[in-house]
Amino acid sequence: MLLTVLVWLNLFTLLLHRATWQALWRRGLGYRAHYRDASHLSPHATEARLGQEGSHPPEGPHAAGRLPVHRAQLQPALRCEETNDRGKTFVSELLREHRYEVENLRRHIKNARPKPVPRNLVWGLDLTGKTMLDGRTRLVLGILEHASRAALRLEALEAKSSWTLISKLVGTIRRHGKLRAVRTDNEAVFTSRTFRFALFLLGIHHQRIDPGCPWQNGRVERFFGTLKAKVDQLAIDSFDSLNNALAEFRFFYNHVRPHQNLAGLTPAEAWAGADPLTNPPRGEYWFEAWDGLLSGYYLRR
Repeated sequence: MLLTVLVWLNLFTLLLHRATWQALWRRGLGYRAHYRDASHLSPHATEARLGQEGSHPPEGPHAAGRLPVHRAQLQPALRCEETNDRGKTFVSELLREHRYEVENLRRHIKNARPKPVPRNLVWGLDLTGKTMLDGRTRLVLGILEHASRAALRLEALEAKSSWTLISKLVGTIRRHGKLRAVRTDNEAVFTSRTFRFALFLLGIHHQRIDPGCPWQNGRVERFFGTLKAKVDQLAIDSFDSLNNALAEFRFFYNHVRPHQNLAGLTPAEAWAGADPLTNPPRGEYWFEAWDGLLSGYYLRR
């Protein structure tokens, strides 16, 4: 009985304490809001506003004529507020007026080469999908190394779970070496406690992009864009056929297709640190797959 009374008394104390703090917090917010509304005005404009609210009633025979003067003093502040409230028409006219500068800036950003980074510093990891002939969508896992743009893993998954991703990541580490950080989006399989705890045990730093900002993981997103432009033209009817097609695309991407930001090298050549001037190819082989969708010369070094 005594224990029950103590529990109820403690609960009542906590509720009373919480209600008191909420009242103080609301009072503090109201004070700050009033101070913020009046802080950007001049002293005369603040007095005019307070006079209108009744806190300081106007005095003297010329008090009624002071309001237009204060209105004139408020015009710069009002113009600043109006400047920040622009619509689509203003933005469209501004872009049209500076169209040449915008196009040059876009071209410069698009053709700018990223700064070189050490190998196995950051891996980009993401998921995409491929619609099969039966209408089902199969998940596809991609792991891209940032320095060389090499596709370390491209594989269809049977299940979407954190344990599946961890097993695939560990298998990639055993084959290509340990990375220092992995960059993902904020999907549930990447933010789960299981996935984060596994990265902690492996000693891998987890970099998560901001919500709604896929360009922060742009390398793997660009890789998926190249993949989907080709694989969406391919009709695939089974899980095994999808994995075989993804293996062919991974070989084409790593060994055949030259990369613009790698000075014309393939990701495999950039991964191996090959110099085309001192290490000429030992053989040239024509590669073709996916009924001609993937084609090019494979230079064996």
